[in-house]
Amino acid sequence: MAHRPHADAAALARCAVVTVSDTRTVETDRSGQLIQSQLRSAGHAIVAYHLVKDEPDQIRALVAQLSAAADAIILSGGTGIAPRDTTYDAIAALLEKQLPGFGELFRQLSYAEIGSRAIASRAAAGIYQSVLIFSLPGSSRAVQLAMEQLIVPELPHLVSQLRG
Repeated sequence: MAHRPHADAAALARCAVVTVSDTRTVETDRSGQLIQSQLRSAGHAIVAYHLVKDEPDQIRALVAQLSAAADAIILSGGTGIAPRDTTYDAIAALLEKQLPGFGELFRQLSYAEIGSRAIASRAAAGIYQSVLIFSLPGSSRAVQLAMEQLIVPELPHLVSQLRG
């Protein structure tokens, strides 16, 4: 049974989208475009969009900067286990509260699609300075899964909780 949790929560979010990649450009960033499209379709505002290299200091600085203008920051890329995948490490160090259920559910949903390769995902979510942070894999399929099944349905409720 598809349950739309907290569908009455009318909190629209100001969202920043960040693609972490050493190779993508604005033109080739399908995942970043998909995130923006899904958010806009749900009525949320895009307040910023950035491409950043997979460098922990650059990722942390950008998240700190964006947190002043956003209710949610959604990052894609750099969540695997390759040596250049540092997004999880950069973000985990910033989070004041973690939302472990996000990563757990994402990997469960991913397992249904890609099998045991889902264990290599370090998708994560949490709170930094009263801003929701979601860190997704760079794959467009993974982004679509996370946006459709987890983030878009729950974002209004989470934002309203943080606003008090």
